[in-house]
Amino acid sequence: MKRVRKSKKREENDENDSNDPFSIIHLELKVEILMKLPPKSIGRLGFVSRHWSSMIRSKDFTELYLTRSSTRPRLLFSVYRPNMQMQFFHSCSQEDPSSDHHKVSYTLNSDLKFSFSPPIRGLIFGRNGTKAMIGNPSTGQFVSLPRVKTSKKDILSIFGYDPVNDQYKVLCMTIPIQRRIPGMYDMMPWEEYHVPMSEEHQVFTLGPKQKWRMIKCKYPHGHYSGCVGICRNGVLYYLASYNNKRSLINFDLSSEEFSVTKLPEDDHIQEYGNLVNHTGKITIVSQSQTYNGPLYIWVLEDASKEEWSKVATVTNLFGKDEIVMFRGMLRTGEIILKPLPVPNPFFFLCYDINEKSTRKVVIEGIGDDSAASIQVFFDHVESPMFLPKVK
Repeated sequence: MKRVRKSKKREENDENDSNDPFSIIHLELKVEILMKLPPKSIGRLGFVSRHWSSMIRSKDFTELYLTRSSTRPRLLFSVYRPNMQMQFFHSCSQEDPSSDHHKVSYTLNSDLKFSFSPPIRGLIFGRNGTKAMIGNPSTGQFVSLPRVKTSKKDILSIFGYDPVNDQYKVLCMTIPIQRRIPGMYDMMPWEEYHVPMSEEHQVFTLGPKQKWRMIKCKYPHGHYSGCVGICRNGVLYYLASYNNKRSLINFDLSSEEFSVTKLPEDDHIQEYGNLVNHTGKITIVSQSQTYNGPLYIWVLEDASKEEWSKVATVTNLFGKDEIVMFRGMLRTGEIILKPLPVPNPFFFLCYDINEKSTRKVVIEGIGDDSAASIQVFFDHVESPMFLPKVK
């Protein structure tokens, strides 16, 4: 019988496992110890031994860590510094931004500024042209995806999680780039805008040997440049033009089928609506392009019946000379506003609709570079998840 010879690396791993001082500790106690560590430290422990690696990379451990992290949402900042060709990710406690700071950095292969979509279960998706990546900003691990199958097109990408099949997916749509005549669209009412229809719809599923797959859409629609989609309960939502009306497009990540929800007959939403996830419901907040007018807040009460309710109109937030941009909403229901231009030190404002009060949140060390490009994400959940290599 042929004797199987162990490799030197495997023998070293076996020896490390046997000499592991933590091997005598009960599994439940090990898990409790790991739960108190930041994801970046947990990722390093995964290289100590096969035992630690199998425990840390298990689905049960990741889900447990995510569940506990969800009770302590964080602020996540993506900071691109062009002079360093570096993308920095900085997170801090949402309740007390002055404490518990975590930082990781990612070195770009070239002078590319990646635009990132809101994080999903601790992971984040970034794209620059046809280049795309998925990363875990808590551990500093990023994987490059295959190039998007298109060229010379305007691209909309939305990242989400399918709980039915336990998969992370990216929906990508492309439309022909339309030449813009300076000043033309500023003088036209919204309903006369011509929004080109999406020509290609593709899906990427995170995993080894995965590629972009073309899918069909029964509802011809056109998205808008700069549009940001959100994911809730396995469905992607984004605003688009359907039958010459601004509508809410829904994409079920499990069935990979599209559907359409009508928006309220409100001029403010039709022209300036922003999509957010507010208290577990799909919400649209509209703000004029001057960034100093009132905010209108609509909530989708029943998607199947296309029922919307106007829950608030926020006026007279600040003086007429103050310019603030709507950036999102917290789980608490507070509205997030970012002053323009970007202040130094960096700060944003939280407005409580019910109390009609405002608090200022200052983040030191973020806006100290005038050339830096900053994206802010709220209710971020840290994850120790290890990303599979994409071939």
